[in-house]
Amino acid sequence: MMSLEDKMERATILLEALPYIRKFSGKTVVIKYGGSIMINDDLKHQFARDIALLKYVGLNPIIVHGGGKEITKWMDKLGKEAEFIDGLRVTDSETLEITEMVLVGKINSEIVSLINREGGKAVGLSGKDGPLFFGKRHESEKYKKLGFVGDITNVDNTLIHTLSADGFIPVISSIGQSDCFEGLNMNADHVAEAIASSLDAQKLVFLTDVKGLVIEKKLQVQISSKQAKTLLTHPDVKGGMLPKLTCAMNAIKHGVQDVHIINGTIEHAVLLELFTDSGIGTMIKDN
Repeated sequence: MMSLEDKMERATILLEALPYIRKFSGKTVVIKYGGSIMINDDLKHQFARDIALLKYVGLNPIIVHGGGKEITKWMDKLGKEAEFIDGLRVTDSETLEITEMVLVGKINSEIVSLINREGGKAVGLSGKDGPLFFGKRHESEKYKKLGFVGDITNVDNTLIHTLSADGFIPVISSIGQSDCFEGLNMNADHVAEAIASSLDAQKLVFLTDVKGLVIEKKLQVQISSKQAKTLLTHPDVKGGMLPKLTCAMNAIKHGVQDVHIINGTIEHAVLLELFTDSGIGTMIKDN
């Protein structure tokens, strides 16, 4: 049986969350779902429960995901070797078919199912639904070999608004299409940034495997977009952190209020970041 002290501690936690729930009620939060959370069953279930809770307390969560590790796993199973240029997957027609199968048919449907199981009302989408977003192939000589890989150029958020207003939680994979309606494999970070910007989202949250932006062994709890710009060339900003920091700056420039980079492997990471005084990762704000 729970002790009186434990009950009082839970009440204190709820009271700490109350002003944030009040502040963000009715606001849109775009969450880029990625990292090890995608392959850890316990974390996946906790994430789904947390997203359902966000909706019940009045926020409008929008989930965007990729799934590079899962795509590579299925390519290996099918005897196709993965090839990359500057971290971007070379995507011929066969690879695009595998990518769409994994992102739309497997990962997306799993996220939707988990959220629905936790009492939410999730709906799976890709850029082809609606159609939600368009892109264009990379045109430079360096990236022409990438094939069906593109940058997002336009978002039509009508469907997102309609679903959110009706109580649904959109779960969006990073498969898009060109103006000629050919399928395109797109970077999920960029898709999340573009969707958050189109919605004037209150927050854009990147779930990663690191605790946030760490400079000289110190976690940067809160920085401005101006400070973020100066850190782009810092030697500690490398790997996946560099594109996320760039996406954060672009999102804020286009109307997103705050961007968070947090460790998704921490239990209830999203709730801890949004509803506690100190948070757990890095928050990037406007100047």
